[in-house]
Amino acid sequence: MDKKEFWQLIEEAKTAAYGDQQQQEASLISHLAQLEPEQIIGFECRLREYLLEADHFNIIAAQKIIDGYVSDDPYLYFRCWLIGQGETVFTNALQNADSLASVMDEGYQDFEELLYVATEAFKQRTGKTNEDDTFPRGVASAQGLSYDSDSETKGEDWTENQLPKLLPKLWKKFGMA
Repeated sequence: MDKKEFWQLIEEAKTAAYGDQQQQEASLISHLAQLEPEQIIGFECRLREYLLEADHFNIIAAQKIIDGYVSDDPYLYFRCWLIGQGETVFTNALQNADSLASVMDEGYQDFEELLYVATEAFKQRTGKTNEDDTFPRGVASAQGLSYDSDSETKGEDWTENQLPKLLPKLWKKFGMA
């Protein structure tokens, strides 16, 4: 699945969901389940590529400001949320994490369910119920696309006292100033 197809699926599901993540998840599963199994696997691989691309110290800093803490699972789910917002928000955040201040509401941003849409769609499409190495997650992992790996976080690390200057809009919006 190419980048354009991936982002088109994300955008269509987000638009159809009117801000409801459960609806967005259901829409993605529904659309993916109509595709060929190889395309569903392609979606999973593309998702993992973007999760790895978003593994950046500035994205960690944004989550730290918004939530007050960062740990492995919430950081992964935050990056899922970021992808679920669509290509423009995702790309802008990678270029300047402070751009998130204009698209974020108070409260935790999490879209863990995005991690499972390809698997669910694959089950529906193939009729297989027991996950094995032919499932999207297995194929993606075999290709080295693991978001659980010890991949190198990009960018420069920061200390908490640098956050107000690093991401001033987020700092101001989330009341840490």
